[in-house]
Amino acid sequence: MSTVEDATPAPVPVRRTPALPVRTIVLGTVGSLLILVSALGAGAILAQDPMIGRGPLSWIRYGHGRILATLVLYTGFALVVWAWVLLGRHVLAGRVGARPVLVAALCWTIPMLLSPPVFSRDAYLYIAYGTLPLHGYDPYSVGPGILDVDPVVDNVDSFWQATPAPYGPLFILLAKGVISITGTNMIAGVVLMKLGLVVGVGLIVVAMPGLVRHLGGKLPVALWLAVAGPMTVVHLVGGPHNDVLMVGLLAVGTVLVLDRRHVLGMIVVTLAVAVKATAAVALPFLVWVWAGHLESTRWRNFTRACAASVGIFVVTFAAATFVSGVNLGWISALDAPTAIVNWLSIPTGAGEILHGLVGVFVEAPKVWFVTVMRVVGGVLLAWILVRQWWRARDGGPDAIRRAAIALFAFAVLSPATLPWYLVWGFVLAAALRWERRQLAVLVTFAVFLVLTYSPAGDDLLYDWLFMALAAGISILAGLSLLRRDPLNLFPAREPFLSRGAGVER
Repeated sequence: MSTVEDATPAPVPVRRTPALPVRTIVLGTVGSLLILVSALGAGAILAQDPMIGRGPLSWIRYGHGRILATLVLYTGFALVVWAWVLLGRHVLAGRVGARPVLVAALCWTIPMLLSPPVFSRDAYLYIAYGTLPLHGYDPYSVGPGILDVDPVVDNVDSFWQATPAPYGPLFILLAKGVISITGTNMIAGVVLMKLGLVVGVGLIVVAMPGLVRHLGGKLPVALWLAVAGPMTVVHLVGGPHNDVLMVGLLAVGTVLVLDRRHVLGMIVVTLAVAVKATAAVALPFLVWVWAGHLESTRWRNFTRACAASVGIFVVTFAAATFVSGVNLGWISALDAPTAIVNWLSIPTGAGEILHGLVGVFVEAPKVWFVTVMRVVGGVLLAWILVRQWWRARDGGPDAIRRAAIALFAFAVLSPATLPWYLVWGFVLAAALRWERRQLAVLVTFAVFLVLTYSPAGDDLLYDWLFMALAAGISILAGLSLLRRDPLNLFPAREPFLSRGAGVER
């Protein structure tokens, strides 16, 4: 099976395109603009919108108008995916480099910065958590429901009204900064929150050349996967989700450690933990990388690197906590996502299946099965983390590859899994050397994960008819990376990629 690096000049003439694939970029930009416009009616809109809530355009939010807006939004998403796949073909054929990929990602991302939240309502929850400390409340002790600020509380999902913030002090500082500027203006708050979080995308762009240099991938491919993909453009930015800031800091810190700038790298990764605790999974692997750069016995090197890393972490995290004006109460709130029950979490899904099978014969509460399987999943996760960490003891790029595996395992074996959790390890893994068929699988999952939630942020995972349709569309998108016409709807045409590149006609 050939890889991205194995492509050779083909004996069959290949159609040449400009260095900048303008039509592909325009296609995705049109899609993003359609999402921007239609999200005013079909996205995660405000409970009371001061702009068009009762104006002449209010029809877009009700009845047939909302149905039309939803159809337009999905059309826009389809165009973004189509453009992304076309861009991937250009990248794999060697017709475009890193710069055109970044131009495309920028054009597709800008409309998402200005749109209402799509496929998630987390932006309103972030605003609420930033409002709590400004009104004298500890965001780690109480939930948004205690606020007497209607525009803020009204837009937080009822599921989270009583839930304290499970996020780190650095993110609370960012949220406070946003609300201190925008006040109760929810529209301005969402836009400014997106602008704050999109810094994470910039950090990924900065870190990716270094990651690719160490991990052996191709920069255009890595940027196409991690920056221009729908999980980043639509979910992480359009959502938005603070995971993008966490993984951006994690990526930069990882490169710094690989480049032997250990102290600065550990500081940056600690800041990633101060955004969201998940980044801490990578820290023990980075200790091995640091130890591998020292010149002594393995265990003496490990002891020195571990002691230094712990010291850096404690000092940096304490400083972030002090500057943010909060305490360590967020640690006790880390289990908040476990209240989410969906089958994207492998243990939770296994518990639901087991309950369904047993339920044919005996009635029993589903929570029993889910809880037991979550315990089993926790044991399996612990085993994977320890095993991957131990096998990473030689340090170097292999330790980072295993850190990506650990982050992925943490995402799917935790009690609760949300679609954007998969980017935790994916941003590091994007810099690896990928085979073409593996990339097609990644495209399939990237598209499917976005579609598991509605444009308004509602869970669609148990709408089995819609999930079947989403799976079919996602598989088609993956196949389209390898074949110009995977459904054979049109007459045979000249192959998009050469046979030498290992792609089927």
